[in-house]
Amino acid sequence: MRNNLDGLLAGLTILVVEDDYYQASDTQEAFELAGASVEGPFSTVPEATNAVERTTPDCAVIDINLGDGPQFDLARQLKKQGIPTVLLSGYQTTMIPVDLQDLCHLEKPAERPALIRAIRGVTQGARRR
Repeated sequence: MRNNLDGLLAGLTILVVEDDYYQASDTQEAFELAGASVEGPFSTVPEATNAVERTTPDCAVIDINLGDGPQFDLARQLKKQGIPTVLLSGYQTTMIPVDLQDLCHLEKPAERPALIRAIRGVTQGARRR
């Protein structure tokens, strides 16, 4: 079955870190339908950190609230490594620390087209390098 997402993210490997089963599944499916490979989804920071140590994704989508309130260490690690990252949260952007406010931010629940646009947006500059 063809759809309007086919190939938009072809060739990308995307790390997905999300503890909500339905959001994680929908995000994974959206990216795969758009041609990307997905690492995860992972529901904890340690799982995602281990994955990043094994392989470097082209970009990442991470939920900043993985059960115990907002967590930003993974986002900081990815930023330091130069991995384009999209933050997902139910929080207002004012909850995001100053050093991470330059990252793309989507409110949950994120719809498929918004996820695809966000990934295309954060990877456009990275692909040109």
